Amino acid sequence: MPTSACSNSTALSKSYNRINHSVAKSLSEQVEEMDGSQTSPLLSGLEDQCEEDRKVERKPTGGWRSAIYIIGVEVAERFAYYGISANLIMYLTIVLNESTVSAAKKVNTWSGVAALLPLLGAFIADSYLGRYRTILISSLIYLLGLSLLTMSVAMVIPLQVRELLFFISLYMVGIGQGGHKPCVQAFGADQFDEDSAEGRKAKNSFFNWWYFGICSSAGAGTLIVTNIQDNVGWAIGFGIPTIAMVFALFLFLFGSNTYTHIVPSGQSPLTGVPKVIVAAARKWHLPSRNDNPDEGGCVPVAKEVISQTNQFKFLDKATIVDDLDASCCQNSWRLCTQAQVEETKQIMRLVPIWACCLMFAVVFAQPGTFFTKQCSTMNRKIWSSFEVSPASLLVSSSLTIVAFVPIYDRILVPTTRRLTGIPSGLMTLRRIGIGIFLSVTSMVVAALVEMRRLKIAREYGPFDHPNATVPMSVWWLLPQYIIYGLADVFTMVGLQEFFYDQMPDGMRSIGAAAYLSIVGTGSFLSSVIISLIQGIKPEWLTNDLNNSHLDYYYWLLAGLSALWLCFYICAAKRFVYKQTYYGLP
Repeated sequence: MPTSACSNSTALSKSYNRINHSVAKSLSEQVEEMDGSQTSPLLSGLEDQCEEDRKVERKPTGGWRSAIYIIGVEVAERFAYYGISANLIMYLTIVLNESTVSAAKKVNTWSGVAALLPLLGAFIADSYLGRYRTILISSLIYLLGLSLLTMSVAMVIPLQVRELLFFISLYMVGIGQGGHKPCVQAFGADQFDEDSAEGRKAKNSFFNWWYFGICSSAGAGTLIVTNIQDNVGWAIGFGIPTIAMVFALFLFLFGSNTYTHIVPSGQSPLTGVPKVIVAAARKWHLPSRNDNPDEGGCVPVAKEVISQTNQFKFLDKATIVDDLDASCCQNSWRLCTQAQVEETKQIMRLVPIWACCLMFAVVFAQPGTFFTKQCSTMNRKIWSSFEVSPASLLVSSSLTIVAFVPIYDRILVPTTRRLTGIPSGLMTLRRIGIGIFLSVTSMVVAALVEMRRLKIAREYGPFDHPNATVPMSVWWLLPQYIIYGLADVFTMVGLQEFFYDQMPDGMRSIGAAAYLSIVGTGSFLSSVIISLIQGIKPEWLTNDLNNSHLDYYYWLLAGLSALWLCFYICAAKRFVYKQTYYGLP
């Protein structure tokens, strides 16, 4: 390095010593807290936040005792949710006289909004209210929405008023779920001490049994409530989920004295992300610390509190102290700690995985829409005078999950754990990838079955009315539902664990919401794909499924899902886990 450059560097170093004393003291205290640890813990760190800002009230009564209450709450809530959502497309087409395509798009839009709102609920919980209070408030909103929904169905009112009140109530349910869903899951995982090996194993098992519980209740809600709606009445069918939500609220309050609580920071945990990006952009012209490895000390930087990773190195410039930083008070939009930079890197590493799972979420939207309408055109009699509800076949996916989760948790995980040394058996990204592959297989099977259904429909047609029953047993649809259920076990559980573990400590609820946002965005994408098909190939999706080409639509989704699987494999290979994740060095 030239002498003049080193002189300038020396001047910078002297200037750096004049940085605000309180900032230097704060950084020193953080370094002292990190001393004695060879690997960084799960990254925390907002600019002015120490570990004390988020005290954990861990009680001897926590662990599985508390988690069981929370799983019970989610079981009741999922029963209520699927009780109203599983048969939603049938209510819109039969009672509100919507067309099949219009109803499918409205269901997808509501599902998308309901799955994206958890981002807002998680933000409020992690920053201000805490998970316990957020769950409590959102449960009350949820219950109010369900009550109004039942009233809209039960009252004798004009159709337009009924539809308006119905959708207002439905979106209130979505708002309630937005605060409830991400916080309950993260709150349940909080009950386990991840500083111990046993706690980490228990937490991994918790995610499996969590999904077992919600799929059991989803299956029960689908099977029981949808058949009551179709065969008894819609008012009773919507009233039962309301009662279930009352039970969920009671059970949550009953276990209050056993819970472990994490106190919110009192500030947004996301503010560090734009600060790092802005600070790095302001110093883009400065040489990186790694540009001169032999004399790296010539460029002063903010004192590091955690080890530096090699991905997204341009963000490391946010820690460089330039003349302006050294000559005036600290500006958090110009100078950031290494902890903030590493948290931002963590979040940025999750974005490609998030994007590559979107087509899985599009497939995830099909059972509640076109799978159900497909089922409504087939022979559903299981006794001489009893027909199962079209939405009832959704229970086969739930039963598959219920049957496979214990096998996965008690047989596959211990076996693969001995082979790999990883607490969860499989790395979560590998688990997610297996599920995405199975979702592609599900769409291929659905397309083949639909080709056969259309062949039979044309052999026995034309029919007197649209969507007349085709002489083909509904049980032909079972394989696509079962494969879809297996895909759920791998991908959805994997995504829950992945986003919880890989998010910074202060953003755990946001991590749960991030995986839900995949489902929400996928629902919107499903609506976009349907709209594009209506504009380009309208004959594929018409109100009469017996004269449509739903099989072409399924083939299109299978092809897109296979392409996205290739993107996912590339992104997964480049992903870098947290240093302490799975005990990796």
